[in-house]
Amino acid sequence: MKIFEAQNVARDAALADAEFATQVGDFVSVEYDDDNRVATYLFAAEIAGYVGWRWCITLAKVDESAEPTICDVVILPGPDSLIAPDHIPYMDRILPEDIEPGVIVPSILEDTRLVPGVNSLVQDEDLDATQVFDLGLMRPRVLSIEGRDQASKRWYAGDRGPNTPLAQGAPKPCASCGFFIPIAGSLRSAFGVCANAIAPDDARVVSVDHGCGAHSEATL
Repeated sequence: MKIFEAQNVARDAALADAEFATQVGDFVSVEYDDDNRVATYLFAAEIAGYVGWRWCITLAKVDESAEPTICDVVILPGPDSLIAPDHIPYMDRILPEDIEPGVIVPSILEDTRLVPGVNSLVQDEDLDATQVFDLGLMRPRVLSIEGRDQASKRWYAGDRGPNTPLAQGAPKPCASCGFFIPIAGSLRSAFGVCANAIAPDDARVVSVDHGCGAHSEATL
């Protein structure tokens, strides 16, 4: 036998908290803790905008002879409730097309894709002093290893990588094209920029094994 039955007490607590009496619906269930001294009563919450939610009233008794004490009155989602989706930080939601004239995306100091500019050392990139300056040592932050890795995977898997119909139907890869300009830094061996005005990827980053029909050495 349960140490106490307090459904009416729980309902009265919900009614006292509700704006209208009609917002407290039918009894749903009750659960007791292992010692049978704390009970949680659930009632349907008939509140606009809270489909499937429930009033949750927690009561306790210090001993068998004591009157139940109301500990908490809240509404909680049920198994079929309509609830808001999980929050996604704006940096993970923003899309390239969201950046329009006048739109500013605030900088994040903890962005793992970036590291302080002083981390870009000559020995890491095998560059001379002039190239290090061009690489961006004068900038506050430069790409981190993680940032470069994310960019290279995104570019390689995108429309200007090797696995597109355009590239697979090309006579030769971009690496051997006279219009291919290798980019600087550690991604030089994998990517460059197309400089062919009639190519579909003109002024865009392409992988060395990408290609198109406008290759400089293409023959009929």
